[in-house]
Amino acid sequence: MPNAVYGSTSASVEANAYLAIEDFLHATVKTLWEAFWSQEDEPALFYALRILIARSVSRLDFSQSSNCVFILLVDTQHGGVVKVEGDVSKLDFDVSSVYDCAAEWIQKHSKISVSPVDRIWNKLGNANWGDIGTLQVVFATYHSIMQFFGPPRHSIEDLAADHTSRLHSRRQERHLGEDTSLNENGAFRSPEIVEVQEEEERGESMKLEVGSVLWLEDSNYQKGYQISHVSLPHHIASPVDDDDDSGRAVFLYVGSPPSQLEPAWEDMNLWYQVQRQTKILSVMKQRGLSSKYLPELHGSGRVIHPGQCRKPSSGGRCDHPWCGTPILATTPVGERVADLVNEGMFGPEEAIRCCHDCLSALSSSSSGGIRHGDIRPENVVYVTSGVRQPYFVLIGWGHAVLEERDRPAMNLHFSSTYALQEGKLCAASDAESLIYMLYFCCGGDLPDLDSVEGALQWRETSWSKRLIQQKLGDVSTILKAFSDYVDSLCGTPYPLDCDIWLRRLKRNLSEDHGKDIETSG
Repeated sequence: MPNAVYGSTSASVEANAYLAIEDFLHATVKTLWEAFWSQEDEPALFYALRILIARSVSRLDFSQSSNCVFILLVDTQHGGVVKVEGDVSKLDFDVSSVYDCAAEWIQKHSKISVSPVDRIWNKLGNANWGDIGTLQVVFATYHSIMQFFGPPRHSIEDLAADHTSRLHSRRQERHLGEDTSLNENGAFRSPEIVEVQEEEERGESMKLEVGSVLWLEDSNYQKGYQISHVSLPHHIASPVDDDDDSGRAVFLYVGSPPSQLEPAWEDMNLWYQVQRQTKILSVMKQRGLSSKYLPELHGSGRVIHPGQCRKPSSGGRCDHPWCGTPILATTPVGERVADLVNEGMFGPEEAIRCCHDCLSALSSSSSGGIRHGDIRPENVVYVTSGVRQPYFVLIGWGHAVLEERDRPAMNLHFSSTYALQEGKLCAASDAESLIYMLYFCCGGDLPDLDSVEGALQWRETSWSKRLIQQKLGDVSTILKAFSDYVDSLCGTPYPLDCDIWLRRLKRNLSEDHGKDIETSG
């Protein structure tokens, strides 16, 4: 998209801004349309004028913004906002010349304001990592098309399943410099030209499958892990040549291989799962936070790939596509709560124990100034192997909040009300997310949420009508009482009294297993 010049208000800059609005929306809609609906039909176009028209005929109250709309304008480097104002009642509409009518209205009856265009991505993040602002624009456009044309022919999951292989293929092509054919002008088709030495050999590709062994360069020595089960976001593996951990399984998180391409959205997810979670678990260890309900750092480092590593002595990486790939290994290993629910194995006993164990983990972490920020069924595992009494462990600490500037994960179903409103955690946020997880896992209706506003409305309705308390009350009176307690603290600065609730939850378990149940970190 065209980049405006700083501080300029010339007509050419405004003209470029108009084009940029159309280009951005057109590219977004065209890509979504071709990916999810059709690759043949005419793509749908949405403009600021269409938003104003939609507001003017909507039954909702847009009195504060019926004549004004803001358009986010971004590219891979810069960002800005364009404000479009105008009275749509003055639009002289002709079905045979829609765009001519729109152009005439923009020229005669609208006011265009362009904010300073700033190089924002170093301040707010990398656009290609799925900055939340850009992602919300695309997501809103996606649902606008869905409301107009109906459900897509392809699901997001279908596209995501093929994305990794496509991304890897593109990286391999550019990294190895194989596409060196010329176009009709005698120039390289790819803008990235890689010089390949004659003696350079193709690095051996590492394919992760059952039986594969990954060696990592730990801070002190080399560690190896043999994969026994391949899955996402983590594999299950066992240490190699480690007498102390013979037969012990670990969760193995493999990060994104470094590449010459700009990082993708999925790479940012991997960064949270591997690099950020490694930092959080290391901080826990440094601060002496220990609990059987918290994951333990078993090993972390970089992959030692097959063949000779040619990375410079000063650091960096060599030509091998896996050179520098980060790895994280944690213990213990268990089955995800999401899988237990799907298998019908999450009953009242498991719900009470899950509440107790997760609350104990939160109590331990909060004592060291760490909040989880991403509690959901995929981030809680049920440990049964090698223990007398099974227990739950709270994993997935990549989005944990350590400092004021940290932001939790945003999940329409499981994030706390305060997190959705403010983008931060209050003292009871993790406990509120725990209540939502238990509610849904115990058979609560899973609403179809597609916006933050809808998610907040669902929370307000559910709490005010006591739907959550009633559902958890069908499972256990202690869970109902705990949900009432959490409801009284939501959005307040008051901390949870974890100790008293851990004792109450322990008393309500069908069996008292003594030392198998911890009530503190």
